[in-house]
Amino acid sequence: MTDVPTTDLEGEIERLRRERNAVILAHYYQESEIQDLADHVGDSLGLARAAQATKADVIVFCGVHFMAEVAKILNPDRVVVLPDLAAGCSLADGCPPASFKHFLGKHPGATVVSYINCSAEVKAMSDVIVTSSNAVPIVAALPKDRPVVFAPDRHLGRFVAEKTGRELVLWPGACIVHETFSEKKIIELLLRNPGAELIAHPECEAPVLRHAKFIGSTTALLKHAVSTPAQTLIVATEEGILHAMRRDAPHKTFIPAPPEDESCACNQCPHMRLNTMEKLYLALRDLQPRIEMDEQLRLAAKRPIDRMLELSASV
Repeated sequence: MTDVPTTDLEGEIERLRRERNAVILAHYYQESEIQDLADHVGDSLGLARAAQATKADVIVFCGVHFMAEVAKILNPDRVVVLPDLAAGCSLADGCPPASFKHFLGKHPGATVVSYINCSAEVKAMSDVIVTSSNAVPIVAALPKDRPVVFAPDRHLGRFVAEKTGRELVLWPGACIVHETFSEKKIIELLLRNPGAELIAHPECEAPVLRHAKFIGSTTALLKHAVSTPAQTLIVATEEGILHAMRRDAPHKTFIPAPPEDESCACNQCPHMRLNTMEKLYLALRDLQPRIEMDEQLRLAAKRPIDRMLELSASV
């Protein structure tokens, strides 16, 4: 990588952040050194709120593409950069807008609820956006006389349907990380660690969730990990969250839930890990790669995000 400082990279990032009047937003699934540098670290809902509230001239979004898009949707007059433009999302990629439009054509009159892990084009076809933090209360509050389409994560959709008692029409998408956890190996870990708790993200498959002591969003998992009396926790979500858990509860033991294939780092999101300190530095230096968006699309995608932020104010 050209022209990247070989010493004091963190100091150079701090200097550029001040010069650019920039804010660095980072998801919990980022590398630990990026989390430690960020102005705000959070899950999708927390970062959307941080993007909405920022007064910075430049937003550097250390996450994946749909998250940076949300920041641009909410801040059209600010520069929004993503350290690696290839940082995508299996859920967003697995719900192409043209296919989703065809799918919706089969369900006329439905309320369309889309998980925030989707493209701006899919958001623009939705009535309300949700995150794993607020999907249950938002769906529960929807009018009962209209069917509900839920996209793009079928596992989160199934979880929401169970919690709300609503019948949902599910788009058949899934997260490549949360589908990888092995129920058999998790049971073996629980047997080897008496008193341990399994905590899991609702994007996990049902066989994993049925063994979980607690199910929640990334932020909810972090809060539970700190507050629970359990001293050993097996964590079924992207293992980047373990950095924050170990920071906030250093006396506890955190074990990443094992994937089916132990030869790969399948419990790490390959898209999230495309962002590096070097790329963060270059993004601040060059203000590239930028997120740009057609204004008509931005306004259409903003409407269901605004509705989410209004409905989730107390979540």
